[in-house]
Amino acid sequence: MATRNKVEAYNHISPDSGFPITLHPLFNPKIKDHVPPHPIREPLVVEKDRASFADPEKKALLSVAKQVDLTESIGTVLEGVQLSQLTPQQLDELALLVAERGVVFFRGQDLTTEGQVRLFEHYGTLDRHPAQTAADQRHVVIRGSREDHRELLKYTPWPSGDFHADTSFEVNPPSYSLLRMEEHPAVGGDTAWVSQYGLYDALSPALRGFVDSLHAVHTSRLQYDTILDLWGVGPNRPPIDTHHPAVRTHPVTGLKALNVNPGFVTGFAELKKTESDKLLDFFAYHIHSADDHYVRWKWEVGSVAMWDNRYAFRRA
Repeated sequence: MATRNKVEAYNHISPDSGFPITLHPLFNPKIKDHVPPHPIREPLVVEKDRASFADPEKKALLSVAKQVDLTESIGTVLEGVQLSQLTPQQLDELALLVAERGVVFFRGQDLTTEGQVRLFEHYGTLDRHPAQTAADQRHVVIRGSREDHRELLKYTPWPSGDFHADTSFEVNPPSYSLLRMEEHPAVGGDTAWVSQYGLYDALSPALRGFVDSLHAVHTSRLQYDTILDLWGVGPNRPPIDTHHPAVRTHPVTGLKALNVNPGFVTGFAELKKTESDKLLDFFAYHIHSADDHYVRWKWEVGSVAMWDNRYAFRRA
């Protein structure tokens, strides 16, 4: 596999086993010598969520689009509408629909990259992913991959193929996200989302009460090392650790959501490590067994997904 040549561990093979000698060698020069070009971010004054301005009945949006819910818990397709043609009022109502349904899908869209950027500026300050290297880059391009992420996880520390919420380690994590498909294979490449509302509701009342009192420890360090080792680019700012409530409440819907994702959460601030580890093991099981709060999307060229990055975990 060509990717293996990029991962430092494969350059250090044990003569006894024939396998890389460490999970993630600290002597990796790509990681040790990297100097991020930008500082850690300062906290933002968060703008009022655009969904707050929406008509609760979404009359403007649903007068031009047909709503088709894919499951009871999460996932909706909007048919018969072009995102590029939506008015500001309809965009606000779309944000509310996304906040309620977790993820909303579109097919056959004529949206361009420039149009996608302009559309999303309606929702507030655009986020900049740590892997974006160009100072003027306003979007992330996700390249196709045939890599075996389970294999890579043996030798890189970040679970890139597991459920996550993008950059949840930030002081101000991103809210809404929009992904547009330009190229896609006939089979494979699906994306799955799981409702964090549903994950919270499925817990027993006793466990909900306990988790309500905790703060999850989110870190970018595992992704930081893996981006450098595997992708060989960025990151554009130093690693960061943050504490966020393990249960968060949506500012518009008022619904509670489990805010513990395997991609970035390494423990709980109030617990001892062994306690944290056991609770994280349970939540990994809980997320992967949440069939009734899960939706899987088969992409086509021209498909678009918009989701609430605060309340819907996803994995490729």
